[in-house]
Amino acid sequence: MDKITAKGLKFKGCHGVLTQEKTTPQEFIVDLGMFLDLRAAGLKDDLKLTVNYDEVFHQVENIVEKETYNLIEALAEKIAAELLARFPLQAVEVTVYKPDAPVEGDFDYFAVTIKRTR
Repeated sequence: MDKITAKGLKFKGCHGVLTQEKTTPQEFIVDLGMFLDLRAAGLKDDLKLTVNYDEVFHQVENIVEKETYNLIEALAEKIAAELLARFPLQAVEVTVYKPDAPVEGDFDYFAVTIKRTR
């Protein structure tokens, strides 16, 4: 199975269990691995036979910026479900990073990674 990678998609959203997280947007970063057969797209050089990166970006943007979830696990599930429904993917891997999680301590980020198949 072939893979298209989208790495470091950055958005502002309101996800978390604390009241402040529901009202004050914070940064979320999303990485995607989109699995499908790319042979025909490569041989025919035809965008219709693959995934349009711009459409993927804006689909994820709408989910992260216009919806709200308590957990990044739920956010990742929604992204995976929408991408599988809209694009000709066999599987998708979604990682959602929350670099500004409300945790006392020194850290780079908290993240969740899920992989879902059709």
